[in-house]
Amino acid sequence: MTQTAKITLTATAAALLAAGVTLTTTASGWTVPSLFKDKAPSTATADAGGGTAAPVAQAAQPAALAAPVVAMPAAQLPNYRAIVQTQGPAVVGITVAGLHKVGNADMDDDAPAARGREDDADPFFRFFRGIPGLRMPQQGPQPFRGQGSGFIISADGLVLTNAHVVRDAKQVTVKLSDRREYSAQVLGSDPATDIAVLKVDAKGLPTVQLGDPKQVQVGDYVLAIGAPYGFEQTATQGIVSAKGRSLPGDSVVPFIQTDAAVNPGNSGGPLFDAAGRVVGVNAQIYSQSGGFQGLAFSIPVDVALRVKDQIVAHGKVEHARLGVTLQDLSAPLAASFGLNAPDGALVSSVQPGSAAAKAGLKAGDVITSVDGEPVRVAGDVSSRVGLARPGDKLKLELWRDKNRVTETVSLGRAERDRQEASAAPEGGSLGLALRPLERQELRGSGLDHGLLIERVTGPAQLAGVQPGDVLLALNGKPVQDVEEVRAALKSSPKQVALLVSRDGQQIFVPVRLG
Repeated sequence: MTQTAKITLTATAAALLAAGVTLTTTASGWTVPSLFKDKAPSTATADAGGGTAAPVAQAAQPAALAAPVVAMPAAQLPNYRAIVQTQGPAVVGITVAGLHKVGNADMDDDAPAARGREDDADPFFRFFRGIPGLRMPQQGPQPFRGQGSGFIISADGLVLTNAHVVRDAKQVTVKLSDRREYSAQVLGSDPATDIAVLKVDAKGLPTVQLGDPKQVQVGDYVLAIGAPYGFEQTATQGIVSAKGRSLPGDSVVPFIQTDAAVNPGNSGGPLFDAAGRVVGVNAQIYSQSGGFQGLAFSIPVDVALRVKDQIVAHGKVEHARLGVTLQDLSAPLAASFGLNAPDGALVSSVQPGSAAAKAGLKAGDVITSVDGEPVRVAGDVSSRVGLARPGDKLKLELWRDKNRVTETVSLGRAERDRQEASAAPEGGSLGLALRPLERQELRGSGLDHGLLIERVTGPAQLAGVQPGDVLLALNGKPVQDVEEVRAALKSSPKQVALLVSRDGQQIFVPVRLG
């Protein structure tokens, strides 16, 4: 909790966030009035003998007409002053103190341990660990102090904040806008959604007004209030930049993306809509500097309230588990499976004994809807599953063998610290030298069938497949020998989808052949 956490970009993160391109603008030489200024059309033409120009019939010489201008209603700015005055008193600052284990890596600002003790394999570090404090070079448990934000949701002292704000905290203090301070008890926290619930011993406290994140649309005004860098009751405004963002390591949460300035210390604070209702909990930023760079992510408040209800009732949170690995569809993959559009979540592997296996799901299925709600990307399924309870039933609509199939699955229980339905990266291809796996190789790999890829050329080389990959299925159908692959290619398809196993992971890969 003593360092500003930065979200670093990896190949997987770039694919999910589409943040690999930086756009810049420069001054241009034109102005809007001159560019769109109306000009009267010419209605005369020169006489062949130099006489007076005669009018030309419009039907004989049709004029090029500009596209009609659609009148947009004038946008009305929210009354930010009123929102701050009425809702600000329920926004609190949170200070924490405790002990955490540090090592020599903490002496280096660029070391993962110095960025909040996160696993360096995680491409997204948690947004905030607190205002930097005293750094101790020796190993062993060391004291730390941190600061974040939160907001009061009940007059008897329930406070919502981020789980990472209070992680490892032994002392938690809540400070109101009128400078009253209370010691707080952590009722419970859920690392999967990054939500924590605090309780202070007080009555008649101001509370925020809660809103519905589903009603918020991209382009809507929003306002964040918190304590960036310890500056209490700081308000920043912006718009909703995107909805339903799935971030690596946070597949359970469909984040609200905004460009409202959010910095270390805002973590756990509220995101208000234009009517002054809380629609999100500020949690993470994308940054290469550690400070705000225009990309902030908030947990939808309905997700936070669902977690709060479980914590208050049971003291803990349980998440469901489907037991599949999913990946987004690309246009080539969609075409390979006979889909008209790349909408849906492609099942690349099913874990034995899981809820998905019991329901009959198999690699090659495309989940197109969950309980009647359309699925566009893998994260849509991940969030629905992760926010459900063990034992809940979901109705899945699948695209299987170019037919629509419906399956009802009874969800299992998620293991602690395990991601549900994580997205798998794409990679692999065709144009291959193949041979069946020997019995000893099958036992060593944990597979029950497959063809070992010994050499890669042509389309396979272009697609990036590697010698040593194992081909498991072609267009969703398992392959046991080389003749099955040849038979599948006799019809000269323009592209196929391969299921390959590499380093213990199964992924579907589109291969363009023609």
